[in-house]
Amino acid sequence: MDDSPHSVVDAEPDTLPYSPAWYETLRRRIGDIACRQLGFYAIPSDLTLSVVIPVYNESDSLMQLVDRVRAVPLRKEIVLVDDGSKDGTRELLKELESQQQSNGQPDPLNRIQIYFHEKNAGKGAALRTGFTKATGDIVIIQDADLEYDPAEYPRLLQPIVEGKADVVYGSRFLGDYSHRVLYYWHYLGNRFLTTLSNCFTNLNLTDMETCYKVFKREVIQGIAPTLKQNRFGFEPEITAKVARRRVRIYELSISYSGWTYEQGKKIGWKDGFNALWCIVRYACAD
Repeated sequence: MDDSPHSVVDAEPDTLPYSPAWYETLRRRIGDIACRQLGFYAIPSDLTLSVVIPVYNESDSLMQLVDRVRAVPLRKEIVLVDDGSKDGTRELLKELESQQQSNGQPDPLNRIQIYFHEKNAGKGAALRTGFTKATGDIVIIQDADLEYDPAEYPRLLQPIVEGKADVVYGSRFLGDYSHRVLYYWHYLGNRFLTTLSNCFTNLNLTDMETCYKVFKREVIQGIAPTLKQNRFGFEPEITAKVARRRVRIYELSISYSGWTYEQGKKIGWKDGFNALWCIVRYACAD
C-alpha cells in the first residue's frame, strides 16, 4: 500500500483508515473483541486534530517530518511555530506557506498554519503560541525532529475519542515498542525527574518528559494562559498543572528514535536542573 501523503488525500472518505465506514467493515469481518485487541476503532469524520510543532533550526528534518504528519489519515490542522530559526528553516516554512496558498485544490485532511517568532524564546514559548492558535477538537505536541513517529497518532487519540481520557501521555518507557539505545545517564535523569514529579503530583506516570502529550482542546487552552516556562521546563510545569485540575489522564507506550547531540539534540544538563526547580515550584501553585 502506498503510504505517501497523496495516497491518503486521494482516498475516498469512507475508505480512510479509522473512518466509521472502514471500522464497521473491519468489525463485521473480525468482530468487536479482535478490533479492541488490535486497536481498531472509529474516529468521527468531523473530528480535527491540531498538531502543534515548535520549530528551531530544523532545516534538515523539517520537510520529512511535515510529510509524515500529512500522511496520517486523519483530518488535521498543522500548526508550525518557528522560534527564531537561523539555519534556513524560516525560508522552508515560507515556501511551504506559499505552496499552500497557491494550491488551487485544498487538501481536505491537512490545513497548515505557520507563525514566526522574531527572536528565539524557547520550546515552551513556541508551544504557548501554538496552543492559542489551535482550533481542533484534540491537540497533540509534535517535535520537529524525527525522534517521534506521527503514525502513532490514532493510538494516542483513542482514549480521548472513546471518552475515557482528557489527556494522554505517550511513554518511551512503557511497553515493548522499539527504542534507539543511547545515553544511559539521560535515561536515569528522565526516570529521576519523572519519579520526583510523581511524588508532588500523585500521578504514576512513567515518562513525564515525553514529547507526545495529547489534550482535549478545552483542557490545554484553559491551562495555556497560566504557562510561564519558555524552555524545557514546560514539561514539569504542564504536568503539575494538568494534575492539579484533576482531569482524566491515560498513558500509552510509544516508539522512540532518539537523536545524538551531533544530530541536533538540544536538551542539556542545565535543563535538568531547571526541571528540578519547576517540579517543586509548580507543585505549590500555578
